[in-house]
Amino acid sequence: MQAEIKTVVPGPCPCCNTEIEYLYKTENIPYFSDILIISAVCPSCGYKFVDTQLLKQADPARYSMAVGTVDDLSVRVVRSMSAAIEIPELGVRIDPGPSCQGFVSNVEGVLDRIETVVKGALTWGTDVEKENAAALLADIVRVKAGTFPLTLILEDPCGNSGIISEKAEKEAYVPEEDYPQQG
Repeated sequence: MQAEIKTVVPGPCPCCNTEIEYLYKTENIPYFSDILIISAVCPSCGYKFVDTQLLKQADPARYSMAVGTVDDLSVRVVRSMSAAIEIPELGVRIDPGPSCQGFVSNVEGVLDRIETVVKGALTWGTDVEKENAAALLADIVRVKAGTFPLTLILEDPCGNSGIISEKAEKEAYVPEEDYPQQG
């Protein structure tokens, strides 16, 4: 375990070229690994960048965990920019893309992120999309109340993500697409 290290590196915003500060910070997650969190926010245009990376070489991994109690909502989730999140019972799959951000959160935080996106469909969606969004939001409320069990799946071809719990199952992951290995 290493001591926490913070480094600030100035650089241009990739959107508007304003000089911004990129923060590089290490954090230890018990029973997992030391991670590097890289973040930046541009005050001029609002550009945001966040990524997490393991500080050790990792193999592609797939984590899955049954979420069935309110206590499970506090389980730590580390997602890098290369990881996909899937919750089959909700019909949700979030694949990484060019604006994908890494994060360190918990199961409830993952549900909150999904909830935020789904609430957007209530504003701009068709009638059918609004109906589906309302049903999904109701299911998320039930999950948070501990009455709707689900499975959280995290797949990372670069191995820089994880679900930090004894209840989580980790297995080797063979990505369908080739992502560049970080490290």
